[in-house]
Amino acid sequence: MIELSSPFRVAVPADAAALADLVNFAGHGMPLHIWTGAAAPGQDPWEYGRARQAQKARDGQIAVVDTGDGPIAGLTGYVIGPDPEEIPADLPGLFVPLVELENAAPDSWYVNVLACYPAHRGQGWGSRLLGLAEDIARAEGLARTSLIVADDNAGARALYQRQGYVETDQRACDPGGWQTDTRAWILMIKSL
Repeated sequence: MIELSSPFRVAVPADAAALADLVNFAGHGMPLHIWTGAAAPGQDPWEYGRARQAQKARDGQIAVVDTGDGPIAGLTGYVIGPDPEEIPADLPGLFVPLVELENAAPDSWYVNVLACYPAHRGQGWGSRLLGLAEDIARAEGLARTSLIVADDNAGARALYQRQGYVETDQRACDPGGWQTDTRAWILMIKSL
């Protein structure tokens, strides 16, 4: 992670509850669906999700916007290398198109999660976090950023287009048991 200045900071494990909220906002409920299936018998799916986010925070993988009262927005991402990721035969159908699309964006910094609490939307945090993603990509020696967005997320798609992202590929969504209106995943790439 590059050096961050206020109001940006690296997330810490104590941010786990907010991070789980943000991840679930970004995924329109898909994370909670996944956590429900992954949680141990009797374990609260939110507890499982918070534990996952706490681990990612310990690993320094998440940047947040904190204006003084805890995270209000966050960014998680990583480098997609030059070689495609092998897709295991037993990978659930929900994830297959997402991996296929990531494989179509080699040598990019992938914006995995970009989210803001609803009360803080419309204040430019998404644009500023996308700018941070570009700074991270450049620091990693990459010439582009990438992301995947649901076809029914018109607000996010419009934000990404305003920021210079271009739709380059898409795959049908296989929702399994996830209740969603999403019919396709769209890969968007921005050259830096």
